[in-house]
Amino acid sequence: MNFASVRIITDDVDRLVKFYEKVLCVSAERPAPVFAELFVPSCTLAIGHSKTVPLFGAGSAVAADNHTVIIEFRVHDINAEYERLKPFVNEWVKEPTLMPWGNRAMLFRDPDGNLVNLFEPVTEEAIKRFNRRG
Repeated sequence: MNFASVRIITDDVDRLVKFYEKVLCVSAERPAPVFAELFVPSCTLAIGHSKTVPLFGAGSAVAADNHTVIIEFRVHDINAEYERLKPFVNEWVKEPTLMPWGNRAMLFRDPDGNLVNLFEPVTEEAIKRFNRRG
């Protein structure tokens, strides 16, 4: 089995696509007006309109109602990313901070309120842990 993607359900695909294109520095592919995919080397972030939810089961997902998942991306320079993103991120949860497990991380919310964590392994232990993953 291979991990394929994380999908965010939203009422405004265009708004979230523009936001994540800025965050990830990639252009989205739009196979349909109600669906987009952003590809980075380690994963795919999919964005689907709430109109697609009935295809999976009525009420199976609710747009802008995430209270448990944090979407995480490893970066090479957390401080540079913080400076780059400051102009267009509207809600910061945590500025770059050293976490107990050795990552320097920052958290913010996307326009739908989903938590996004960008992190950089900085301690020797954290760097080794991520180097083992490839």
